[in-house]
Amino acid sequence: MKKLMFVCTGNVCRSPMAHYYAQYKVRKQGKEEEYLIDSCGTYAQTGESATKNAIDAMKEYNVDLTSHRAKNIEDTDIENYDLVICLTNSHKINVLTLYPKLNNKVFTLKEYVDKDTKYIDIDDPWGLNLNTYKACAKEITKMVDKLLEKF
Repeated sequence: MKKLMFVCTGNVCRSPMAHYYAQYKVRKQGKEEEYLIDSCGTYAQTGESATKNAIDAMKEYNVDLTSHRAKNIEDTDIENYDLVICLTNSHKINVLTLYPKLNNKVFTLKEYVDKDTKYIDIDDPWGLNLNTYKACAKEITKMVDKLLEKF
């Protein structure tokens, strides 16, 4: 089984969008049994719901985030995952500071799918309008599609 963890800051926007979209895609491909996909946040308050705008933005992709509950990175078994995908370079640095043994398993989403990309962050939409969330969701889904082709 392939184990994939997405990491952002609060685990209420970007990483749940990537997590639930990836789950949706593998389920649609009939490969759900081949993957364990989860998400967490470096500063998440465990138990928080996804933001309303994240929920609304992902409806366009047939993805339901209403049941999502945030998890702090320390409340996970991240060290047992095959691939840890961070949404920004600062998340990557945080993960590697906490879990240096994961050095060869931690990437930003953009650098994993395109090692030549210059800007490797997916910007945080938290607190911004629905259109910003939709743009973020579009970027994430495009990158997750590429990630699943590689992983």
